Amino acid sequence: MRMSLAQRVLLTWLFTLLFLIMLVLKLDEKAPWNWFLIFIPVWIFDTILLVMLIVKMAGRCKSGFDPRNGSQNMKKKVWYLIAMLLKLAFCLALCAKLQRFTTMKLAYVFIPLWALLVGGMVELGYNIFYVRRD
Repeated sequence: MRMSLAQRVLLTWLFTLLFLIMLVLKLDEKAPWNWFLIFIPVWIFDTILLVMLIVKMAGRCKSGFDPRNGSQNMKKKVWYLIAMLLKLAFCLALCAKLQRFTTMKLAYVFIPLWALLVGGMVELGYNIFYVRRD
């Protein structure tokens, strides 16, 4: 089952719109919801992405797959998996802080996000300045 680009854009837009509506209702104090409930659209979307990524990574385990073909592709998928887990860690820490479940400093809450941004910058620099030596 493959989704077209238009379907992926529509799904992304729908989950983002749902999250923003719930966030505005919470910030305007119209809805006394828990912060973990506000982030449900984000987590559903991330779960869909994680399942798709894991299924693609598991495709390497089927018989007849040549591991020399996709080593660079596999590194990229591992980076995507790490990025998704860092984003999940940031969202969970942020919700716990906003809900006052923990008394950790705000700087500690942002550590996964900073690691994600630094990793993204390293990947961007690698993709821009990397010159193949064939």
